[in-house]
Order: sequence, then C-alpha cells, then structure tokens
Amino acid sequence: MATATTSLKLPADVRSQAQAAARRQGLTPHAFMVDAIRTAAEAAEKRAEFVAQARVAHREARKSGQGYAATDVHAYFLARAAGTPARKPRLKTWRY
Repeated sequence: MATATTSLKLPADVRSQAQAAARRQGLTPHAFMVDAIRTAAEAAEKRAEFVAQARVAHREARKSGQGYAATDVHAYFLARAAGTPARKPRLKTWRY
C-alpha cells in the first residue's frame, strides 16, 4: 500500500485528546489518527450507501403504492427481540 504525507493541523485540545487516547490504546498518535480517519471514512461510505438504498426503496414504494405500516413493523421486531413468535407484517396498499 502506497502512503502519502498529509499535514493535519489540530486544535491543541483535540491533539491532547488524541495523544491521551492513543496512549491508553497502546498506539502512536499517528496510528490512532490513521485508524480514526479510516473509521470515519468507512462510516461515511456506509451511510452514503444506506441513503442511496433508502432512496431507491422509497421510489419503488411510491411507484408500487405498497408498503408496511410502521406500527406493524415495530410490533413485529419487538416481539421477535423478546423471543415471542410473531407474524410478519403484511403489505398494505396506500397512496400519497
């Protein structure tokens, strides 16, 4: 993996926090910051993909006119999380 040098200017309080956190984790401040940036970048990519999938699902739901009532979905997941058998919610027809 090729590496490139980037200068990162941090406020003094953020630098102190990063150094302390790195020490607690047994890392160098550099390794800590690389990991933090990688984690933030991966989270941003996952969120962007999630939003894109949600937009597609929203368009499909609007086009089909079918979806699940939120209260039915919530009740289903709460029952499943509690270990209680539950019927899957049924699709309902709706229009805006």
